[in-house]
Amino acid sequence: MERITARNARFQQWEALLGNRAKRHRAGEFLVQGVRPITLALEYDWPVRALVFDLDRPLSRWAADTLRGCRAPQYGMASELIAELGEKESAPPELLAVVGTAPDDFSRIAAPASGDTPFLGLVFDRPTSPGNLGSIIRSADAFGAHGVVVSGHAADPYDPKAVRASTGSIFALPTVRAPGPAEVLDWIAAQRAAGTPIQVVGTDEHGSADVFEFDLTVPTLLAVGNETTGLSQGWRAACDELVRIPIGGAASSLNAANAASVVLYEAARQRRSGR
Repeated sequence: MERITARNARFQQWEALLGNRAKRHRAGEFLVQGVRPITLALEYDWPVRALVFDLDRPLSRWAADTLRGCRAPQYGMASELIAELGEKESAPPELLAVVGTAPDDFSRIAAPASGDTPFLGLVFDRPTSPGNLGSIIRSADAFGAHGVVVSGHAADPYDPKAVRASTGSIFALPTVRAPGPAEVLDWIAAQRAAGTPIQVVGTDEHGSADVFEFDLTVPTLLAVGNETTGLSQGWRAACDELVRIPIGGAASSLNAANAASVVLYEAARQRRSGR
């Protein structure tokens, strides 16, 4: 066990993972905090490269058990430093994990075998908010999706805000980054050729059908647009259908994360009830 009580090179390397996307990408790792996210990272066999614990206070049973049960290198860190890495000066985390990122490989999103629940996936087109992205990953996990695709120039799913907002679902649900629609559509075409006829359904306030009237019980990839401009022209062209969420009041539309949650819930509801 190594002790870290000053802002040494190792501390600075981890600190850079908080706000520097390029360094996260080059290192292939990111920081994780919280009981549920760290527990899920271990449960789903993500590569934990280091565990960092607070030197200056007694550890909870969970933290102590995690340290005993994980073979990753361990580092004891002064409270004021672990508070900086946890971005919580008033309540520093007792334990942080440095976790390796997953490959952006569509093979991680496995279409279900025949007879299982039909495929349900979600693509988020050019999200700008890491918090929204993490919330959508959480909702997709909760409502039975098989994977999430982050398309285009977008927020990073490994940003600390996205990881926190996902409450650990990023470890349970395959999340893949893609440059744009073309790569996703190639994967969809391969799935169709292999016998899984996936429909691509976009959400739009001017969609041609209300979401609760549209059949989401068949294999479906839902497409949700950017928080400001909605779906790009490329994704609009890729969609087999655009659906709308009927709303009232003075609001003209829903937040992207809320809209995704509504449509995912409707897909789950239809699949439970057989429409």
